[in-house]
Amino acid sequence: MTAPHRSLHLAHPVPAQVRGAALISAMITVTLVATLATAALWQQWRNVEIETAERSRAQTSWLLTGALDFTRLVLREDKGPADHLAEPWALGLQESKLSTFLSQDKQMREGDPEVFLSGQITDAQSRLNVMNLIDNGKLSPESLASFAKLFNLLGLPLSELSYMGQQLLMAHQAASLGANNPAANPNAPLLPQNTAQLVWLGVSAQTAAALSAYVAVLPEATPLNLNTAGAEAIFASLPGLDIATAQQFVRQRANRPPIEDMAAATKVLGNLVSAKSHGISSKYFEIRGRLRLDDLAQEDVLLVERNGPQVKILWRYRAFQNQLGPAPDARLLQSDKS
Repeated sequence: MTAPHRSLHLAHPVPAQVRGAALISAMITVTLVATLATAALWQQWRNVEIETAERSRAQTSWLLTGALDFTRLVLREDKGPADHLAEPWALGLQESKLSTFLSQDKQMREGDPEVFLSGQITDAQSRLNVMNLIDNGKLSPESLASFAKLFNLLGLPLSELSYMGQQLLMAHQAASLGANNPAANPNAPLLPQNTAQLVWLGVSAQTAAALSAYVAVLPEATPLNLNTAGAEAIFASLPGLDIATAQQFVRQRANRPPIEDMAAATKVLGNLVSAKSHGISSKYFEIRGRLRLDDLAQEDVLLVERNGPQVKILWRYRAFQNQLGPAPDARLLQSDKS
């Protein structure tokens, strides 16, 4: 018998559509894997950057806190009868490189941070005190006249001074009564702590910025220190005194011993000098410190009160700024009222 004929059937070729679908599936798989890998790499990079930034910020804060504590020690050791610009606290620290002091062997190595420190102690009573506008629960005509002289000298509108005085009086009365007292005016503004916050009293931002070099906001009325005050503040504080005489006094003050009693101040500036409005020593000081670590800069501003050997921080503002970024972000860090 003849064996049955078996025909061999060859496999059919894969259609082009199937090959295309397989290629697309492979490409999609590769894309998804690459996307997930990129996302994981970015997340890891972001975590590293955040950790580095936080570590730099913490290091900057500790270094600057130590430097500011040292300035408080300088003020504590100053025990003279008069405060003047020839004392150690008045010597500012220009930006100085601290990187060599941070390394163990005082030798810079690759990867060590670049650290720069600068700072300044300023007598807060060398400027006109806004709180002097309030006297026994009323506006002080003498202080208003002094601020009017300063406003005229700087070319600032007197209408803002009048409104600022009224708002300050309302804020002072509300603060004296307490927030929970029903007699307190609910529309009264908050008492400012620094010149930038004078806008709370209706002063424009431009006026507040112009006043910042000549005006201070202190917790209480204070006399103007004639040993440290600028010509503008002295001119404004003395009725009848012209700006040229005030400037001459400031120039001569740098070449003679400091005023150590009010009798000597009267001989130099005349009988209009009063013990209530003028003095030769200070208890309030402003400390400003700035530390730059690589691209991160931190600036702290403190207002301190010195009572004998004690130097108390009244408030502390901190501002961080990335050197490659926008304007600094300032915030209240510490306050004796918080």
